[in-house]
Amino acid sequence: QVQLVESGGGLVQAGDSLRLSCVASGRTSSRNVMGWFRQAPGKEREFIAAINWTYGATYYADSVKGRFTISRDNAKNTVYLQMNSLKPEDTAVYYCGIRKILGLTVSPDDYDYWGQGTQVTVSS
Repeated sequence: QVQLVESGGGLVQAGDSLRLSCVASGRTSSRNVMGWFRQAPGKEREFIAAINWTYGATYYADSVKGRFTISRDNAKNTVYLQMNSLKPEDTAVYYCGIRKILGLTVSPDDYDYWGQGTQVTVSS
């Protein structure tokens, strides 16, 4: 089993930055891809970014490309999401997930483990 704990969310103003963290514990050897998703009230869970844990390859949603950066620290079993130039439409609960098999996929159905989420609210 794998446990994920997100942190770093909060209330910020438009144009501000935040860095989210997601720490993985447990059977992390089964991890191949870690991804960030977000879910706003009344909407489906939306892909943000993913990273291949071993090789560091990344993939981003068009809506955040150039503003958000995903990275990982292998020694700390942690994946980060640096969010710059935040907009009110970025307001959501942000989740990290682990996919056990290879492939930078965008569907939440392809991820096997999830954290509890961290709230990000961007005021205008």
